Amino acid sequence: MTELKQYRIRGSSAAELVRSVEAGVAAGALGPGERLPSVRSLAREVGLSAVTVSSALAELRRRGVIVSEERRGTRIGEGPPIGAVRALMPVPAGARDLSRGNPDPELLPDLARAVRALTVPARLYGEPAAMPELIALARQRLRAARIPAESLCVVSGALDGIERVLAVHLRPGDRVAVENPGYAALYDLVRAHGLRMQPVAVDERGMIPAELARAIERGARAVVITPRGQNPTGAALDAARARVLRKVLAAAPAVLVVEDDHLGDAAGVPLHTTLPARGPWAATRSVAKELGPDIRLAILAADARTVALVEGAQRCGPGWVSHLLQALVAALWGDPEVRRSVARAAATYAQRRERLLECLRERGIVAHGACGLNVWVPVADESFVVGAMLQRGWVLAPGDPYRLPGSAPAVRITIATLSREDAQRLAGDLAAVLAPGRSGRAG
Repeated sequence: MTELKQYRIRGSSAAELVRSVEAGVAAGALGPGERLPSVRSLAREVGLSAVTVSSALAELRRRGVIVSEERRGTRIGEGPPIGAVRALMPVPAGARDLSRGNPDPELLPDLARAVRALTVPARLYGEPAAMPELIALARQRLRAARIPAESLCVVSGALDGIERVLAVHLRPGDRVAVENPGYAALYDLVRAHGLRMQPVAVDERGMIPAELARAIERGARAVVITPRGQNPTGAALDAARARVLRKVLAAAPAVLVVEDDHLGDAAGVPLHTTLPARGPWAATRSVAKELGPDIRLAILAADARTVALVEGAQRCGPGWVSHLLQALVAALWGDPEVRRSVARAAATYAQRRERLLECLRERGIVAHGACGLNVWVPVADESFVVGAMLQRGWVLAPGDPYRLPGSAPAVRITIATLSREDAQRLAGDLAAVLAPGRSGRAG
């Protein structure tokens, strides 16, 4: 096989071809983004018909292992649901890592102090899944943001909640409207469940209503919306945009609406919800950015039926989210000093983000970042820019995992730890890399 030097796909049936590719991914021999041969080439190599090979590739697409795009062929997905294959950008000694979307550790609450002060009674089988103290605090916060909070449950992070909601409402082959560009891990999740993505373009005010309407016309049965701090662009809904999106969704009451408020109070801007007055809906409120990524907990608000379905699925699996984590979050949310520290963190992130955007504007570089921890910079050649910036000591995230067809190349910069001096130097280096006459290709 000419295209794949390191791994030879084998099999005498479609099922064996599927297992062979999955084994190659699990072993690391087939890495994310690696291109596969054409159907005809692979059929010749393995001695099977093109129909059999096409069937195997269709099954791999359904499982989220491979993706096929016009003009880009078929390749291993950026995050196939096999082992821990998503490769992180390497961070050479002395380089600054601005690629991973992490909050600033210095701005997170002191978890050690909170744990030492925690008193948690032993909880056994048969106890309620959610702690009343946490639910009461969550209900108060959600209602302040005008999120209906009659039916709540606790899940292991925002993506866990989204996964459970999609699983109880949708079936393989169903279409889901997603932001484009959007959250790479959500794309992986949707692919892994055999769902089909319907891209919806975004601007600095979030999903574009006309694009969402077209996605629904094309058969989307669900939509996942980030109301603020959209990853990777930093888009945030304002009241006017949220109102128009609600009108679009009101015309399609059977469509499941899922809001992902992954930043919570760390966003630093108000939440403007798109949740409909009727029909199925869900909203996740994560604590990862405001309290720490290792606290794998989110609150899921939803219509009563959806919460009942999710709780039923939990009972068949993990049962509940650790009450130790629930007690810790309740203690942190109830601490006035923690609330003040989260507000300070949100203000600091806003200052650092605006400073970088200003430095980029001064150098004529277009960038986006209405709120949140990331700035999105359109570029002509992602690989060249990422490589050139790495040589200058900066690790940036290539935009490819965050993009579906129709979205232009870009790089993502996490601003959480970026000082004033860092912003000036980073903008200068990026301007030098993007200067006219610099080329990412050689003949």
